[in-house]
Amino acid sequence: MRYVQLRAFHYVAVCGGFSRAAETLFLTQPAISDQVRKLEEEYDVLLFNRHKKQVTLTAQGERLLEITHRMFDNEQQANDLLSESRALRAGTLRIIADAAHHLLHVLAAFRAKYPGVQVSLRAGNTETVIAGLYAYEADMGVLGEIPESSDFQILKLNSSPIIAFVAHNHPLASAKKLALADIVSHPLVLRERGSKTRFKLEALAAEMRVDLKPAIEAEGREAVREIVASGAGVGFVTRAEFGYDGRLKPIQIDAPEVLMDEALICLRERASGKLVKAFWDLAMSLPS
Repeated sequence: MRYVQLRAFHYVAVCGGFSRAAETLFLTQPAISDQVRKLEEEYDVLLFNRHKKQVTLTAQGERLLEITHRMFDNEQQANDLLSESRALRAGTLRIIADAAHHLLHVLAAFRAKYPGVQVSLRAGNTETVIAGLYAYEADMGVLGEIPESSDFQILKLNSSPIIAFVAHNHPLASAKKLALADIVSHPLVLRERGSKTRFKLEALAAEMRVDLKPAIEAEGREAVREIVASGAGVGFVTRAEFGYDGRLKPIQIDAPEVLMDEALICLRERASGKLVKAFWDLAMSLPS
């Protein structure tokens, strides 16, 4: 087994194809194909299904990818350790968040302290945040529920209750507080399944024996906000995430308060990385 063969396999798997892996590694596609072929032949295994130019992992390929993810992540951590000062001058920190606004004050302070570091921030829900961390697609995550797994290091950012909201000209716009049964009698705009906000709302509705059915399902908080602003229905969000929008009116839910805990998390095995530790320490030092 050669390092170049494992590297070729890993990049074909994560890039989704031989040509994209070749571009990423600055090699030719035949060279990448040859390295993967030799790895498969040497161990008499099939790592990829190749059908009509579509490349997918076999079961053994999936298991090997779990190992190479750790292998190449450890390689990156070793590189970071040996070039710590450079990492804080020109590294990249990848964050996936269900609500980026919880991090805005930390991001501003981090950018001021480490202006050479590039921060990559993308949106997700609870499921995609955790999956992204386990797959090493992100260094840190922000999500609306504190995970129970001991795999994660956790820093609680804040807690905020879930509220309803409507367009400023909606029939409910003048209400300050309403029972959940009165709210759900109107068309609802809910997040996609996998959203912790939706999960907690459904639990509250079940407890109160209220039928919670979406008229519209939308992926992402901003999509829900825009649909509600158009007057299409009632949305739900935490009070901290609502912010100010002249198009929208918040409504308190007359029910036992449902709190969302926003937390900054990372895998424990990656917590000592230079950029992760720098961001974490800064987040701990700042008021929420």
